[in-house]
Amino acid sequence: MFKTNEYFDGKVTSIAFQTDTLPATVGVMAAGDYTFNTAEKEHMSVISGALKIQLPGMQQQTFSAGQSFEVPANSSFEVSVATDTAYLCLYG
Repeated sequence: MFKTNEYFDGKVTSIAFQTDTLPATVGVMAAGDYTFNTAEKEHMSVISGALKIQLPGMQQQTFSAGQSFEVPANSSFEVSVATDTAYLCLYG
């Protein structure tokens, strides 16, 4: 049914589930700086708060509630979080 994941000593927590078409996670990130690695393409939507993202080969951008971005498969990206932030991630 649901699988809970914790990263960075519990500062990033997500719940994995299956949508009608793609696997997904919904979660929260506490304030801090993180590096994530991807296996699949990820479509991230900010639900509340904001994420400052550094994707490979691109300038740093901030995404706020209601905004989305994509991360290529087999890459890594930097995330800076100033305030607790909720997100939705679709994989594939």
